[in-house]
Amino acid sequence: MKSARILEWLPIAAIAFGVLTVLSGGRALFSGMEVRAELGNIVPFVLWFNFLAGFVYVLAGSALLLAKRWAAPLALFLAVSTVLVFLAFAVHIATGGAFEARTVGAMSLRSLFWIAVALVALRAMTASAAGSKLR
Repeated sequence: MKSARILEWLPIAAIAFGVLTVLSGGRALFSGMEVRAELGNIVPFVLWFNFLAGFVYVLAGSALLLAKRWAAPLALFLAVSTVLVFLAFAVHIATGGAFEARTVGAMSLRSLFWIAVALVALRAMTASAAGSKLR
C-alpha cells in the first residue's frame, strides 16, 4: 500500500479508534456496579488513561486528516505515553495486582497502533519538508 493511501485511511482509523475508546471507557467508568462487575478486574489508572486518551485520539486523527504540522508530534506523544502506561501496567501485574488478560491485548493493540501512526506521520512530515504536504 502506498503511503498516500495510508495517509488517507489512517486518520479515519484513528478517529474511529478514539470514538470507540471514549464510548467503551465511558461505559466502564460511568455505568452502574453491574457493568463494572461484568468487566472484572479493571485497573483504574489504565482505564482512566485510555478514556482520556480517546479524546486525544480523535484530535490526532483530525489533525492528520487536516494535514496539520503538529499531528505527527501528537501521534508520537500518544505512542510514548501509551507505552509508558503499558509499562506501568506491567509493573502492576508483576507486583501481584489484579488485572484482566484482555487488557494486555488491548494495551498491546493501542501501543502498536500509535507507534505505527507516529512512524507514518513522522515519515510524511519529513517527506513534506520538501513538498509541503503538512500545514
